[in-house]
Amino acid sequence: METISENRCFDGTQGVYRHASEATGTDMTFGLFLPAEAEDGPVPVLWYLSGLTCTHANAMEKAGAQQWAAEQGIALVFPDTSPRGAGVPDDPAYDLGQGAGFYLNAVQDPWAEHFQMWSYITEELPQALFHRFALDEERQAITGHSMGGHGALTIAMHHPDRFASVSAFAPICNPMESDWGQKQFTAYLGSNTALWEAHDASVLMRERGFAGPILIDTGTADQFGDLLRTEVLAEAMAARRQHATLRLQPGYDHSYWFVSSFMEDHVTFHAEALYGVRT
Repeated sequence: METISENRCFDGTQGVYRHASEATGTDMTFGLFLPAEAEDGPVPVLWYLSGLTCTHANAMEKAGAQQWAAEQGIALVFPDTSPRGAGVPDDPAYDLGQGAGFYLNAVQDPWAEHFQMWSYITEELPQALFHRFALDEERQAITGHSMGGHGALTIAMHHPDRFASVSAFAPICNPMESDWGQKQFTAYLGSNTALWEAHDASVLMRERGFAGPILIDTGTADQFGDLLRTEVLAEAMAARRQHATLRLQPGYDHSYWFVSSFMEDHVTFHAEALYGVRT
């Protein structure tokens, strides 16, 4: 693993690292914030999955999460959103290809060779992190924004024993019925919609739910509101009697100004679950 940079940040360290990934067949870059407590032993981990067009750097630099994570003694992981490189297939559209991995394992050409983001996020990167850094594998939570919110919710519902809590900022809630989903699922997974269901948060909520608490924030002025289909997930949560909080924030859009405005709430929410007490 190559260290690209390490900077002092709120008495901890904000690092950027690169490693060779077997899952994607490429080099992958990620950010990792370690609070000061990591100098004394393993700390809880909050995963942050980013949205369309983002790299590891967007949330790392814009979300303002490090201040709140430092107060709670929690590490932050900022993975990339897709494989990248000259040999990796891409598409001229912003919502397919590089920067748009959708946190799934592609089975269709030309994407299948490299676009194995589900395996990378759920298996390979955790193994690399827990081997190298002072992180507590038994205390993990996950969050994300937009496409990353979709990824956080679907990954958490598939791994309820791994994550104490899950939250999302303006997640894509029902991709099977959205242009942010149908296009990508067809390209990556093909026309068999049975494969799509495993990556739709609303379907998963109806089928299995989540054992821990859920927090979702979406802005009422979100310019992509029709694509998110928040109301479908809300209906699924209500039907299942899921322990969850879904907040529609007046006047907020889809930007990182929105994310940073409620980041403290989300970090505190996860700290409560990770430590078992309100902090």
